[in-house]
Amino acid sequence: MSIAENLNQIKNTLLPTVDLVAVSKTKPSSFIEEAYAAGQRIFGENRPQEMKSKAEELPKDIEWHMIGHLQSKKTKYIAPFVSLIHSVDKLSLLQEINKRAAQNERVINVLLQVFIAKEESKFGMDEQEVEELLSSEDFKALENICVVGLMGMATNTNDENVVRGEFKDLKILFDSIKNSTIPAHINMEKFTVLSMGMSGDYKIAMEEGSNMIRIGSSIFGSRD
Repeated sequence: MSIAENLNQIKNTLLPTVDLVAVSKTKPSSFIEEAYAAGQRIFGENRPQEMKSKAEELPKDIEWHMIGHLQSKKTKYIAPFVSLIHSVDKLSLLQEINKRAAQNERVINVLLQVFIAKEESKFGMDEQEVEELLSSEDFKALENICVVGLMGMATNTNDENVVRGEFKDLKILFDSIKNSTIPAHINMEKFTVLSMGMSGDYKIAMEEGSNMIRIGSSIFGSRD
Protein backbone atom coordinates (compact mmCIF):
# COMPACT_ATOMS: atom_id res chain seq x y z
CA MET A 1 0.00 0.00 0.00
CA SER A 2 1.02 3.61 -0.48
CA ILE A 3 1.97 5.96 2.37
CA ALA A 4 -1.38 7.74 1.96
CA GLU A 5 -3.26 4.43 2.19
CA ASN A 6 -1.27 3.40 5.28
CA LEU A 7 -2.02 6.74 6.91
CA ASN A 8 -5.74 6.53 6.25
CA GLN A 9 -5.86 2.95 7.50
CA ILE A 10 -4.25 3.96 10.81
CA LYS A 11 -6.34 7.12 11.20
CA ASN A 12 -9.49 5.02 10.84
CA THR A 13 -8.46 3.12 13.99
CA LEU A 14 -7.78 6.20 16.12
CA LEU A 15 -10.02 7.76 18.71
CA PRO A 16 -10.98 11.37 17.89
CA THR A 17 -9.01 12.57 20.92
CA VAL A 18 -5.71 11.06 19.71
CA ASP A 19 -3.05 12.96 17.74
CA LEU A 20 -0.88 11.01 15.30
CA VAL A 21 2.83 11.75 15.05
CA ALA A 22 4.16 10.29 11.79
CA VAL A 23 7.69 9.17 12.63
CA SER A 24 9.68 10.20 9.58
CA LYS A 25 13.19 9.68 10.99
CA THR A 26 15.67 8.31 8.42
CA LYS A 27 13.05 8.74 5.68
CA PRO A 28 13.57 11.09 2.69
CA SER A 29 11.64 14.32 2.33
CA SER A 30 9.69 12.82 -0.57
CA PHE A 31 8.04 10.39 1.87
CA ILE A 32 7.05 13.28 4.13
CA GLU A 33 5.66 15.17 1.14
CA GLU A 34 3.45 12.20 0.27
CA ALA A 35 2.12 12.00 3.83
CA TYR A 36 1.66 15.77 3.87
CA ALA A 37 -0.39 15.59 0.66
CA ALA A 38 -2.59 13.01 2.41
CA GLY A 39 -3.29 15.51 5.21
CA GLN A 40 -0.66 14.64 7.83
CA ARG A 41 0.87 17.67 9.57
CA ILE A 42 2.77 16.29 12.60
CA PHE A 43 6.09 14.57 11.96
CA GLY A 44 8.61 13.09 14.40
CA GLU A 45 12.39 13.07 14.01
CA ASN A 46 15.21 11.87 16.26
CA ARG A 47 18.23 13.68 14.80
CA PRO A 48 18.33 17.45 15.25
CA GLN A 49 20.41 18.25 12.16
CA GLU A 50 18.21 16.03 9.97
CA MET A 51 15.09 17.69 11.35
CA LYS A 52 16.57 21.13 10.68
CA SER A 53 17.39 20.34 7.05
CA LYS A 54 13.95 18.85 6.42
CA ALA A 55 12.21 21.82 8.06
CA GLU A 56 14.08 24.19 5.78
CA GLU A 57 12.87 22.51 2.58
CA LEU A 58 9.36 21.32 3.52
CA PRO A 59 6.08 23.26 4.09
CA LYS A 60 6.16 25.71 6.99
CA ASP A 61 2.89 24.56 8.58
CA ILE A 62 4.41 21.21 9.56
CA GLU A 63 4.64 20.59 13.31
CA TRP A 64 8.04 19.07 14.02
CA HIS A 65 8.33 16.83 17.07
CA MET A 66 11.68 15.75 18.51
CA ILE A 67 11.05 12.20 19.66
CA GLY A 68 14.55 10.77 20.09
CA HIS A 69 17.07 11.18 22.88
CA LEU A 70 18.28 14.78 22.69
CA GLN A 71 21.81 15.84 23.54
CA SER A 72 21.94 19.29 25.12
CA LYS A 73 24.55 20.57 22.69
CA LYS A 74 22.28 19.83 19.72
CA THR A 75 19.24 21.70 21.06
CA LYS A 76 20.38 24.83 19.22
CA TYR A 77 19.57 23.26 15.83
CA ILE A 78 15.86 22.82 16.56
CA ALA A 79 15.11 25.59 19.07
CA PRO A 80 13.94 28.14 16.45
CA PHE A 81 11.08 25.99 15.13
CA VAL A 82 10.43 22.72 17.02
CA SER A 83 6.79 22.33 18.12
CA LEU A 84 7.26 19.72 20.85
CA ILE A 85 10.20 17.86 22.41
CA HIS A 86 9.06 14.45 23.70
CA SER A 87 12.28 13.22 25.25
CA VAL A 88 13.23 15.47 28.18
CA ASP A 89 14.76 13.29 30.86
CA LYS A 90 16.76 15.62 33.11
CA LEU A 91 16.89 19.14 34.50
CA SER A 92 20.09 20.08 32.68
CA LEU A 93 18.43 19.40 29.33
CA LEU A 94 15.41 21.50 30.34
CA GLN A 95 17.76 24.33 31.28
CA GLU A 96 19.48 24.16 27.87
CA ILE A 97 16.14 24.12 26.04
CA ASN A 98 15.04 27.10 28.15
CA LYS A 99 18.23 29.00 27.25
CA ARG A 100 17.87 28.33 23.52
CA ALA A 101 14.16 29.17 23.60
CA ALA A 102 14.93 32.51 25.24
CA GLN A 103 17.53 33.26 22.56
CA ASN A 104 14.82 32.67 19.94
CA GLU A 105 12.24 34.68 21.90
CA ARG A 106 9.82 31.78 22.20
CA VAL A 107 8.46 29.24 24.65
CA ILE A 108 9.14 25.61 23.73
CA ASN A 109 6.66 22.90 24.69
CA VAL A 110 8.16 19.74 26.16
CA LEU A 111 7.15 16.35 27.53
CA LEU A 112 8.95 14.68 30.41
CA GLN A 113 10.11 11.20 29.44
CA VAL A 114 9.29 8.62 32.10
CA PHE A 115 11.10 5.28 32.30
CA ILE A 116 8.38 2.64 32.34
CA ALA A 117 9.97 -0.28 30.46
CA LYS A 118 11.91 -3.30 31.67
CA GLU A 119 14.76 -2.48 29.28
CA GLU A 120 17.93 -0.67 30.30
CA SER A 121 18.31 0.75 26.77
CA LYS A 122 15.34 3.07 27.30
CA PHE A 123 15.76 6.59 28.68
CA GLY A 124 13.62 8.46 31.17
CA MET A 125 13.08 9.52 34.77
CA ASP A 126 11.37 7.47 37.42
CA GLU A 127 8.27 8.72 39.25
CA GLN A 128 10.22 10.17 42.18
CA GLU A 129 12.58 12.06 39.86
CA VAL A 130 9.61 13.56 37.98
CA GLU A 131 8.02 14.71 41.24
CA GLU A 132 11.28 16.21 42.52
CA LEU A 133 11.92 18.01 39.25
CA LEU A 134 8.46 19.54 39.00
CA SER A 135 8.53 20.81 42.58
CA SER A 136 12.09 22.20 42.45
CA GLU A 137 13.05 25.87 42.55
CA ASP A 138 15.43 25.28 39.60
CA PHE A 139 12.48 24.18 37.49
CA LYS A 140 10.35 27.09 38.66
CA ALA A 141 12.97 29.50 37.29
CA LEU A 142 12.56 28.25 33.70
CA GLU A 143 10.34 30.76 31.90
CA ASN A 144 10.82 29.71 28.28
CA ILE A 145 9.70 26.09 28.48
CA CYS A 146 6.22 24.69 29.06
CA VAL A 147 5.77 21.13 30.30
CA VAL A 148 2.62 19.98 28.52
CA GLY A 149 2.65 16.30 29.50
CA LEU A 150 4.48 13.00 29.76
CA MET A 151 5.97 10.47 27.34
CA GLY A 152 6.87 6.83 27.83
CA MET A 153 7.97 3.80 25.83
CA ALA A 154 6.79 0.35 26.85
CA THR A 155 8.90 -2.80 26.89
CA ASN A 156 9.39 -4.39 23.45
CA THR A 157 7.57 -7.63 24.19
CA ASN A 158 4.69 -9.72 22.87
CA ASP A 159 3.25 -9.93 26.40
CA GLU A 160 0.31 -7.53 26.23
CA ASN A 161 -0.17 -7.65 30.00
CA VAL A 162 3.32 -6.22 30.54
CA VAL A 163 2.78 -3.46 27.99
CA ARG A 164 -0.68 -2.62 29.34
CA GLY A 165 0.61 -2.46 32.91
CA GLU A 166 3.40 -0.05 31.95
CA PHE A 167 1.01 2.25 30.10
CA LYS A 168 -1.43 2.06 33.01
CA ASP A 169 1.29 3.14 35.45
CA LEU A 170 2.19 6.14 33.28
CA LYS A 171 -1.46 7.18 33.07
CA ILE A 172 -1.71 7.01 36.87
CA LEU A 173 1.30 9.33 37.19
CA PHE A 174 -0.12 11.67 34.55
CA ASP A 175 -3.45 11.86 36.42
CA SER A 176 -1.64 12.34 39.72
CA ILE A 177 0.15 15.40 38.35
CA LYS A 178 -2.96 16.64 36.58
CA ASN A 179 -4.95 16.42 39.79
CA SER A 180 -2.27 18.34 41.69
CA THR A 181 -1.40 15.65 44.19
CA ILE A 182 2.23 16.48 43.35
CA PRO A 183 3.41 19.99 44.20
CA ALA A 184 4.32 21.26 40.76
CA HIS A 185 5.34 24.53 39.17
CA ILE A 186 3.45 23.87 35.95
CA ASN A 187 0.42 25.27 34.17
CA MET A 188 -2.20 22.56 34.71
CA GLU A 189 -4.40 23.92 31.91
CA LYS A 190 -1.63 23.17 29.43
CA PHE A 191 -0.66 19.81 30.96
CA THR A 192 -2.75 17.75 28.54
CA VAL A 193 -0.51 15.41 26.52
CA LEU A 194 0.13 11.74 27.26
CA SER A 195 2.38 10.44 24.50
CA MET A 196 2.58 6.65 24.53
CA GLY A 197 2.15 3.97 21.90
CA MET A 198 3.96 3.08 18.68
CA SER A 199 3.26 0.87 15.67
CA GLY A 200 3.14 -2.37 17.66
CA ASP A 201 1.28 -1.25 20.77
CA TYR A 202 -0.65 1.95 20.04
CA LYS A 203 -4.08 0.34 20.34
CA ILE A 204 -3.27 -0.82 23.87
CA ALA A 205 -1.87 2.65 24.63
CA MET A 206 -5.12 4.29 23.49
CA GLU A 207 -7.14 1.95 25.67
CA GLU A 208 -4.98 3.03 28.62
CA GLY A 209 -5.45 6.75 27.99
CA SER A 210 -2.86 7.85 25.44
CA ASN A 211 -3.82 10.90 23.39
CA MET A 212 -0.68 11.04 21.24
CA ILE A 213 0.85 8.09 19.39
CA ARG A 214 4.07 7.80 17.40
CA ILE A 215 3.82 5.66 14.27
CA GLY A 216 6.69 5.11 11.82
CA SER A 217 7.05 1.73 10.15
CA SER A 218 3.30 1.18 9.71
CA ILE A 219 3.17 4.39 7.65
CA PHE A 220 6.51 4.62 5.89
CA GLY A 221 7.68 1.00 5.89
CA SER A 222 10.50 -0.60 7.86
CA ARG A 223 13.37 1.61 9.01
CA ASP A 224 16.52 1.95 6.93
